[in-house]
Amino acid sequence: MKALRSLIDKIKPNFEKGGKLEAFHSTFDAFETLLFVPNHVTVKGSHIRDHIDMKRTMIIVVMALMPALLFGIWNVGYQNALATGSEIAFWPMVMYGLIKVLPIIVVSYVVGLAIEFIFAQVRKHEVNEGFLVTGMLIPLIVPVDIPLWMVALATAFSVIIGKEVFGGTGMNIFNPALLARAFLFFAYPSHMSGDYVWVSGLTKGEGIIDGFSGATPLANAAAYQFDKIPSAMDMFLGIIPGSIGETSALAILLGALVLIISGIGSWKIMLSTVVGGLAMGFIFNAFAVNPFMEIPAWHHLIMGGFAFGAVFMATDPVSASQTEKGKWIYGFLIGLFAVLVRVVNPAYPEGMMLSILLMNAFAPLIDHYVIEANIKKRKKRAAAAAKIS
Repeated sequence: MKALRSLIDKIKPNFEKGGKLEAFHSTFDAFETLLFVPNHVTVKGSHIRDHIDMKRTMIIVVMALMPALLFGIWNVGYQNALATGSEIAFWPMVMYGLIKVLPIIVVSYVVGLAIEFIFAQVRKHEVNEGFLVTGMLIPLIVPVDIPLWMVALATAFSVIIGKEVFGGTGMNIFNPALLARAFLFFAYPSHMSGDYVWVSGLTKGEGIIDGFSGATPLANAAAYQFDKIPSAMDMFLGIIPGSIGETSALAILLGALVLIISGIGSWKIMLSTVVGGLAMGFIFNAFAVNPFMEIPAWHHLIMGGFAFGAVFMATDPVSASQTEKGKWIYGFLIGLFAVLVRVVNPAYPEGMMLSILLMNAFAPLIDHYVIEANIKKRKKRAAAAAKIS
């Protein structure tokens, strides 16, 4: 590391003001601060120094995504082996999954970071760190066989329209990764829904064994094909068709522990989202006017993208509610609406994406009323204290 530090210090003057490569200062700064903690210090006022900066925060979130990513890579190979009748062998399945998943990750990061660097250079700002997480989230919430050009287009849309037009990281209203998925869903629905997009190879229809179905548990439930829904254990472990990183509730829970222990993810939003989903599920169980409503409420937590959305999407610190009470309200409504949409609208069985995007729009309003309520409460308290005195 000392040799690397010496090399960076040697070439750094070229990127400083007055240097030959001054125009690329933002790009150089992004790489330097990714490798080493910035040596910036405060010059006035009272400040609390912390060992963690935004890049380290984002890297911890990426680390929390690793269990879901690694399991997703294996599951891509496993589902293909089941579909084609191939040998169920660990390393061949991992290699197959890696070959399918890695290009999606590369395209997501190359396109997104390229746009981020361009905007930073034009604005003469530091490169925003937020895409470190967004670039990993996008590949995990799309089908494995999605064309790479669609990934590139959706990534560009999410960065430019979802973030940069609002001023960059920290200013966006909606979660950029979910905007990418929403863009793909509404622009190219045939590649984001149906029974033939969730398992690699099914879209080609070559060598698929008889009786294999690539339908997700939610798709089977929406079609009232309950005999085809996998067991609760299979859904919890994640050995089912689905988006690359959304199938395993167990892997997602491991990521949730990392976020909670590190203090980066809000456990209040996670918990309230689960409570909201269960509440809506129990309401449906109570009425049960159709077979879909009879599904046990807790099954909704391990079906589709509910767990992934609750842990990694709803907790986005930029687009989520900021007040403590607001976090409870925000998360509860996400869980409630997610189950409501997936059950009431059979044409769109996965409601987590729309639910989070909807509540992203209402998060500032929730915080506004929470703050107003606190102000009114304090005014009443002050008025009561004045009367007593």
